[in-house]
Amino acid sequence: MDFDLTDEQRMLSDSVRRLVSDAYDDFEHRKTYRAEPRGWSDANWQKFAEMGLLGLPFAEEDGGFGGGPLETMIVLENFGRGLVVEPYLATVVLGGGLLRRAGSAAQREALIPQVAEGSLTLAFAHQERQARHDLFDVATTAKRDGAGYVLNGAKGVVLHGDSAGRLIVSARTAGNRRDRDGISLFLLDPTTPGVTRRGYATQDGLRAAEVVLENVVVPADALLGPEGGALPLIEHVVDEAQAAICAEALGAMEVLRDLTVDYLKQRTQFGQAIGNFQALQHRAADMLVATEQARSMAMYAAMMVQDQDPAARHVALSAAKALVAKLADQLGKEAVQLHGGIAVTDEYKAGHYFKRLSMLGGLFGDVDHHLRVVVAAGGLPEAS
Repeated sequence: MDFDLTDEQRMLSDSVRRLVSDAYDDFEHRKTYRAEPRGWSDANWQKFAEMGLLGLPFAEEDGGFGGGPLETMIVLENFGRGLVVEPYLATVVLGGGLLRRAGSAAQREALIPQVAEGSLTLAFAHQERQARHDLFDVATTAKRDGAGYVLNGAKGVVLHGDSAGRLIVSARTAGNRRDRDGISLFLLDPTTPGVTRRGYATQDGLRAAEVVLENVVVPADALLGPEGGALPLIEHVVDEAQAAICAEALGAMEVLRDLTVDYLKQRTQFGQAIGNFQALQHRAADMLVATEQARSMAMYAAMMVQDQDPAARHVALSAAKALVAKLADQLGKEAVQLHGGIAVTDEYKAGHYFKRLSMLGGLFGDVDHHLRVVVAAGGLPEAS
C-alpha cells in the first residue's frame, strides 16, 4: 500500500488545518458555537461549503468533487484536532454516503447540490434501543398503504437529528426484527405529521436526538434504494463512517498528546518540571507510540474501505476501529492522570478531547463488539 499523499491531498490538508485553526483557535469559540440554537455554527458550515468540503465525496456529475476515503480522512483528522462541532459526519459521511450510493438520479439531483452548498443537513436515523450494535436489528416498520408507506417505530442517538433538514430512516418492509433481508431506507421531512424529535447534548458537547415515528405517512418516492435490500448499503456506509471516525480520533489524540507533553514541561514539583522525571517520560513516550499506531490504522482503514469484497472490508474496518478505540482510551486516560485534576475541569480543553475520544470509541460498536467481528471471521483478510 502506498501511504504517501499526493500534492493535491497535502494542499487539502493544509487548507483544512488553516480553516479549523482560524475557527477554533480560541477554545472559547467552541463553547460559543455549542450555545447557538442548533449546537453548531452556521457561519463555519458555510465556510466548509465554500471550500468544497461538503461536496467532497460526491461524484462530479452530481455536483460534488469526486473525493475518496483518503480525502475524507484528511478532513476528519483535522476536524478531530479542532474538536469541530459541525455535523460533517452526520451529513456528509453518513447521510451523504447513503444518498450517493442509494439515491435515484432524481433524488441525487434534488438533494446533493443542497448538501454541497450548505443549505441542507442530513441525519441517519437507524439505531434502536434493543439492537445494541447489530445493524440488521430493526424493529421500526414501514407498511404499504396505497401509493405510499406508513412508518412506526423509534430511533435513538440520531447524530444531529434535532436540527437536520432531512432524516434518512431505516424501517422494515418485510421479515422479522433480526432478519438481514427486508430493511428499507426512506427520506423523511422531519416536519411530517407524526414525527417527534427530542434533541439533547451528548457527553462530548455535540448534539443527538431521539426520534419517534407514529403513523407517519410518506409517498412512494421517499424510498431510498431498493425496497427490502438496504442492509448492504447501510453496512458499506457505516464502514466508511468507521474509517472517518478513526481519522477524527487520530486528530484528537495528536492534540491531547501535545497538550500533555506541554503540561509536563510547565508543571513543577520538587523544584523542577515534572517532565524531567523518567517515569513520566516513559508514559509520554507511550502516548507517542499510541498516536503513531493509530495513524497507521487510520490509513489502513481508509485504504481497506475501498475493498470490493464486503466481508473483507467489514472485518478490516472492525479491526481498525477496535485498535484505534483502544489506543484512544489508553491515551485519554494517561492524559487525565498526567494532568491531574485540571484535566477534568470544564474550563480546560484536555477533558473535552477525552470525552470526544470516548464518544468516538463507542459509535457503531465498541472495542468488544469489533473484536468479536474479527474473531468470528477468523482474523484479518489476507493482503491482495
